[in-house]
Amino acid sequence: MAAILLLLYWLYSMSSAVPLTSAPTDINQRRIWALAWPVMLSNITVPLLGLVDSAVLGHLPDAVHLGAVAVGAQVFTLLFWSFGFLRMGTTSLTARAYGQQSNPVQVLQQALWLIIPVLALVLTCALIAVPLLLPLMGGSAEIQSGAREYLLIRLTAAPAVLGQYVLTGWFIGLGRTRIPLIVLTVANLLNAVLDYFLVFHLHMTSDGVALGSVIADYSGLAVGLWFAHRHGLVSLGKMPSLTLLKPMLRINRHLFIRTLLLLGVFAFFTAQGARQGELVLAANAMLISLLMLISNGLDGFAHAAETLTGQSLGGKQTEAVIRTVRLTGINMLFMALLLTLAFALSGSYLFRLLTDNPALLPVLHEYRWFLFFLPLMGMPGFWLDGIFIGAQATAQMRNAMILSVLVMFLPLWLLTREWGNTGLWLAFYAFMLGRALFMSGTFLTLLRRPQNFM
Repeated sequence: MAAILLLLYWLYSMSSAVPLTSAPTDINQRRIWALAWPVMLSNITVPLLGLVDSAVLGHLPDAVHLGAVAVGAQVFTLLFWSFGFLRMGTTSLTARAYGQQSNPVQVLQQALWLIIPVLALVLTCALIAVPLLLPLMGGSAEIQSGAREYLLIRLTAAPAVLGQYVLTGWFIGLGRTRIPLIVLTVANLLNAVLDYFLVFHLHMTSDGVALGSVIADYSGLAVGLWFAHRHGLVSLGKMPSLTLLKPMLRINRHLFIRTLLLLGVFAFFTAQGARQGELVLAANAMLISLLMLISNGLDGFAHAAETLTGQSLGGKQTEAVIRTVRLTGINMLFMALLLTLAFALSGSYLFRLLTDNPALLPVLHEYRWFLFFLPLMGMPGFWLDGIFIGAQATAQMRNAMILSVLVMFLPLWLLTREWGNTGLWLAFYAFMLGRALFMSGTFLTLLRRPQNFM
């Protein structure tokens, strides 16, 4: 524990090293990695929240509680992932304001006020979606009841979760990526302690795990707000007018539509896999979970691209934009090749780590090639997402997503339906490549005429 506290102190001292008044203009490998590695480490801590919950409940004699949390947590994640645009939109506007050396605190104030209508939308969606989604997740009546109770408790943390989205986006836009790592580390450590105390000492079950997560979420929000205060946030200020909020609403609207389409593709992919049997469904779920690991590995450089692209365009530094694009692209490609090589070399051993089901292993082996090339297929889209968020080209991101679904994914799936799961994966590959393809025109314009985005 002492070592963890010392690490957090070091991260804090490093996160405050650069004053807000001087946006760094020197784009180099060291700066790229300084922005990227805390995000990668933060992404690794995200699954720990669910892992700790599972580990604690896994020691109870009744497995119903573990199943209830597993189902409830999936629904909660699906619901809130839809509103991840708050993070991306805040990053985009903050990086631009920081590069222009205007007041980035005003962006944070506007984003925090925006939480109020988004919160109303979240709770409305939860009211409608939870009764529909829970039965689709399966499980016994006891599991369904426990999952419902878990969700009712977790939803009380909605303001904290949305607030952390905004604060994370703001700190990434400023280039202070170590601070979200500190916030997540504090929240996860507190969550682990509370899980143990509430379950084993107060004899609670899934409700205790949910309550622990809620307290951890609000604690993470408090830590984030403290850091924001240290970086200039004194108050929320007066409620901004619709005119002031217009840029933020525009960017977030595009990102919301784009995120819903992305979630729709994943839901459709899962549903079509389920129609081909439980083994195919399980194999696809494992491969998609590894895709999430891939995206976490590449996200660090994507966030670096968001930050530096936005700051460079805000500062009207053409050469810095080109250098950001080149260096983040090289690093992401290198990481994608490394992941592809790691998957190819681990092969069957990796699958045996994930499952010992003798019927499932041959199915995973059959589709192993789709896993091997997932990093290279996903890398261009992840990379361009980061650049486009920094460039505030969110409408083009939305359009590329629409075209990828309508022109690539669905038509290819229809043409290859007789190929079963192989056709489904080919359609998914086309979807990922299509995102990059349909963003390429705007990307080339950015390279040739960065001033158009300033």
